[in-house]
Amino acid sequence: MSKTKLPVQLITTSTLPENHIRLGERLIKSLRIPTDQSLTLEFGSFRQEIRIVPGKKLYAIRISPSLSQAAGLLPGTVVSAAYRAADHVLKLGPVLGVMIGRYDLKDREKPFGSISSFCMEMIHASRKLGAFVYFFTPDMIGTGSQSLQGIWYDRGWKKGPVPLPDVINNRLATRKLENSPSVQHFMKEVKSRYRTPVFNEKFLDKSEVFEALAADERLKRYLPESYLLKSYPTLKKMCSSYPVVFLKPVRGSLGKGIIRITLEPDGSCHTLTTSLEGTIRRQYSSLKKLYSGLSGKLAKERYQIQQGLNLIRNQKKNVDFRALVHKNMKGKWSVTSIVGRIAGGNHFVSNLARGGTLSTVKEALAGSSLSAAFKNQLPAKMEQAALEIAKGVETYIPYHFGELGIDLAVDTSGRIWLLEVNSKPSKSDDAPLNNEDKVRPSAMRLLQYSQYLSGFQ
Repeated sequence: MSKTKLPVQLITTSTLPENHIRLGERLIKSLRIPTDQSLTLEFGSFRQEIRIVPGKKLYAIRISPSLSQAAGLLPGTVVSAAYRAADHVLKLGPVLGVMIGRYDLKDREKPFGSISSFCMEMIHASRKLGAFVYFFTPDMIGTGSQSLQGIWYDRGWKKGPVPLPDVINNRLATRKLENSPSVQHFMKEVKSRYRTPVFNEKFLDKSEVFEALAADERLKRYLPESYLLKSYPTLKKMCSSYPVVFLKPVRGSLGKGIIRITLEPDGSCHTLTTSLEGTIRRQYSSLKKLYSGLSGKLAKERYQIQQGLNLIRNQKKNVDFRALVHKNMKGKWSVTSIVGRIAGGNHFVSNLARGGTLSTVKEALAGSSLSAAFKNQLPAKMEQAALEIAKGVETYIPYHFGELGIDLAVDTSGRIWLLEVNSKPSKSDDAPLNNEDKVRPSAMRLLQYSQYLSGFQ
C-alpha cells in the first residue's frame, strides 16, 4: 500500500460534485492514484465510491460539504492518505477511537474529568502526525454495530455520529464499565466483524500478572514471593518467612486498601492500612486474631499477599519507580519514560493519589546508600526490566496491550523488583518532569502505535 509521508489537510469546496475529490498532482503522483476510473474512499468504516479530479500541486484534499458531512471528515482535519492498488481504495486516516468513562458537556474546563488535559494532548498529537481522534463513552454505543456517537474537537468539543474507527484504545477507568454487556458486545463485534484492533482491552489483576510471569524463569528474578490469600496457613507461612508482608487488593488501584503487616518477636502483630485520610494503624495480639479481623475484607474482596522488601529510601521516605512502556511505530515495546515516586510523609505507598511526589530517577536514587557506580547503572537496568516484563505480559496474558505502566522498586542491594503492572496507567503519574511541550510523549506513542496497527506507519 502506497502512503503519504506527510499529513494532508482536508478542504471543503462547493464546486465539486458529491462523489468527486480533488487531489493535488504531487499527491496523485506520490501515491500512484489512477484518475481514469472510480475508486472507493475509506475513512474508518465509511465507504463511498468516488472519482479523482487532479488539482494544484499541493498536499491537500478537496471534497464537497455533503461528502465531508457524510464521512465525518471535518474541514481543516489533518490526516494521512494511502492508496491500495489491489482493490482501488483511497484510505484516509488513521481514525482512532478512544473509549472513555465520562463526558460532561456542561463542564467546560474538564469535560472528560481527570483526563481532560490528556484528551486535548491527543488532539494536538493527531494533528502533528496526521490522524483523526475522537472519544466515546459506553452510553454512546448504539444498538447497531455501526451506530456510534463520538466527541471530537473543532474549535471546541462537538458531539455527533462518527464512523467506526480503524483502531480503538480502551481507556475505561472502571471494571464495572469495561465488563458491562454493551461494551463487551461492542468490542467483540468490532474485532470479529471489522477486524478492528482494540488495545488495552482489559484491566489486569495483580494475581493474574504474577501467576502469568512466574511461568518464565527469566522473569522470576523480578517477582517478590506472592500468593492469592485464601487461608490462614498462607498468611502464617509468609509472616514466618518475612518480617514484613503486604496485602494488596487484587483489583485495587491508586494504592487504595494496601495493608502492611509486621510480626513482632512476641507473636503479636500490627497493620498499617492506606486510606484517604492517611495511614490507619491497628494492633493484634496474635496472627490468628489478625486473620480473624481480616475475615470481613477477605469475604468481600480478593487479596494478594506479597513479600515485604527492604527498599531504598529518600529522606526516610519509601521510593519506587513508574516505567511507562508503549508499542512504538514498528509495533515493538519501547520505554517512553521512567520517573521516581517518593511517598508522602504519612503514607508508606508512593502513589500521587496518596500524597506522593514525582522526581527524576537520579533524584530518587540520590538518598540511597547504593554506590555511585551502581546508581549510574540502575536506569538502564530498569529499562531492561520494564521491557522484559512488558514482553512477558504480552506473551503469557492473551489480550492486546499497547501501553503499560510498570511499577518497579529497588532494594538496598540494588536488586530490581516488580510491584505491579497497570494496563490503564494514570495520565498524571507518567507525565515527564519539566516538560514545556503541550504534548507529552505518551500521547504521541499512542497515535504512532495506532498508525502502525492501521497500516499508516
